[in-house]
Amino acid sequence: MRKPLAQTQTGPLVLDTAERLFAERGFSAVSLREVAREAGVAVSSVIYHYEDKFGLLAEIYDRHTRPMNARRAELLGEATRIADRSDRLTAILRAYLIPAFRSSGDETGGGARFTRLRAMLSAEADPKVRGIIAASFDATTRQFLDAIGDCLPGAERGAIVWQAQFLLGGLYYTLVNPERIARLSDGTEDAADHDRAIAMLIAAAHAAFLALVPEETDAG
Repeated sequence: MRKPLAQTQTGPLVLDTAERLFAERGFSAVSLREVAREAGVAVSSVIYHYEDKFGLLAEIYDRHTRPMNARRAELLGEATRIADRSDRLTAILRAYLIPAFRSSGDETGGGARFTRLRAMLSAEADPKVRGIIAASFDATTRQFLDAIGDCLPGAERGAIVWQAQFLLGGLYYTLVNPERIARLSDGTEDAADHDRAIAMLIAAAHAAFLALVPEETDAG
């Protein structure tokens, strides 16, 4: 059982250091001893409070995803009360995206560094790492998949999951590599403009999800 080091003065420093190192080099490439050394604390203290790297990673995920998921659930509840299916779908997509973007300026929400970490961990084959990710996001993600499905009569669940995965990839890349937008648009677009980024992601995802509805079905 992990102890509440996060509530001490050194706890946030250890978590910040571990998150930075994991995001820069990958989870498997960083040792607990390196985290302790960078944070300026004894490795025995880190082990006492978190047990191992997986306990440390779980704490990093928890401090980011709890507020993010809470805000997503709040916005999703508001979105599902909209009668028109197309408008409801737009609101659902906003409920999914806004907490990820709006949190980018604070340490508890996530932002680019945590998004980079998430993107890197998605390639990790370790079942414990994938278990931490699943525990953090799967329940909330299923709620969004159900809500999106209610907007798309006749659409296949599997196809909805695929499109949701593509949306997540767009979210990852937009937050992790915003300079590419400015470069390829010759400076006319700025991915740091989160309102613009959210609007463009919603436009693309909305069209992609609606395309899953069979032609003979009215999605409005």
